[in-house]
Amino acid sequence: MRHVYVHVPFCARRCSYCDFAIAVRARVPVDEYLGALEGELTLRLGPAPSTDARPEIDTLYFGGGTPSRLGAEGVARGVALVTRWFRLADGAEVTIEANPDDVTAGAVAAWRAAGVNRLSLGGQTFDEAALRWMHRTHDGGQTARAIETARAGGIDDLSLDLIFALPSEVPRDWEADVARALALGPSHLSLYGLTVEPGTPLGRWADRGEVGEADEDRYAAEFLHAHEALAAAGYEHYEVSNFAKPGKRARHNSAYWSGAPYLGLGPSAHGFDGTERRWNVAAYASWVRVVAEGRDPVEGRETLDTEMRTAESVYLGLRTTDGLVLDASEVSRASRWQEAGWAERIGDRLRLTAPGWLRLDALAADLTVARSRS
Repeated sequence: MRHVYVHVPFCARRCSYCDFAIAVRARVPVDEYLGALEGELTLRLGPAPSTDARPEIDTLYFGGGTPSRLGAEGVARGVALVTRWFRLADGAEVTIEANPDDVTAGAVAAWRAAGVNRLSLGGQTFDEAALRWMHRTHDGGQTARAIETARAGGIDDLSLDLIFALPSEVPRDWEADVARALALGPSHLSLYGLTVEPGTPLGRWADRGEVGEADEDRYAAEFLHAHEALAAAGYEHYEVSNFAKPGKRARHNSAYWSGAPYLGLGPSAHGFDGTERRWNVAAYASWVRVVAEGRDPVEGRETLDTEMRTAESVYLGLRTTDGLVLDASEVSRASRWQEAGWAERIGDRLRLTAPGWLRLDALAADLTVARSRS
């Protein structure tokens, strides 16, 4: 495995739309968390190997939750801990997710010294009213200052998250948000359509009829506007939700989409060895307890059979610009998609267009069924 993911569950508060495995803490138990992380590494991989015997990895990703809540020293200790078991390859991508209000000059200096060379910032929107509705802990100006601070401190590989298709009850100008993001010039942008998840504050508001999901027309219009604006600015729309400047694709996430094996550590973390998927217990307290008892915190496993592999290969291929190699029996099906403007052929490969990505689930299911019958 050449890719390692570490889940850091801590957040200052839960966002209105979030159903991730997080732990809301006013004070983050850094020592407890890192102690449990060390315990999981030891249980999973054995004692830390000698320096020369460490396997090499290409990407290390701290996701969450909010990894930047570990603070300057906590993040540095986390990177140092993982690299007791793994050696970072030359040019390895080391990413942490961060909230804009956690990005200070001191934190950036410590993160960079520890080997972090990429930040993924959860901006979500620049609109102040929408940020309050989302329960975010920062304002729009802090996102711009975070990017400036990171660059000044020597981290210029910066990804920015934005959320589109907010309920009509939430006043927000999506085109203005895209323009402000472009003005900041991040190397990477991730755009996610809002979904209503049960059990979240947003889910409860929707159940009471206070808000509703954006309709399909507005969802499509906002997605396609972003596609056109970012393409015009030189960004490559290389995956359904992701845009990058040339040479700045997210290497860690690209490994997921290519089906590469990866190790997952921390509460709720998923891993894949090429044949079997496994996932850890989700609750932070349970993860700490299980590791303290000397037990592997894995909660479930799933071995991929032929049908599952077919479905995944189709879905993962269609969600990126790499696309899929077609066999002769699939050419007529692809021709119908091309005529509708949903796909294009490049040599023997089929890849979806932006309008096609709006139909990704249905098109992937259609092709999966066809392949399964062949």
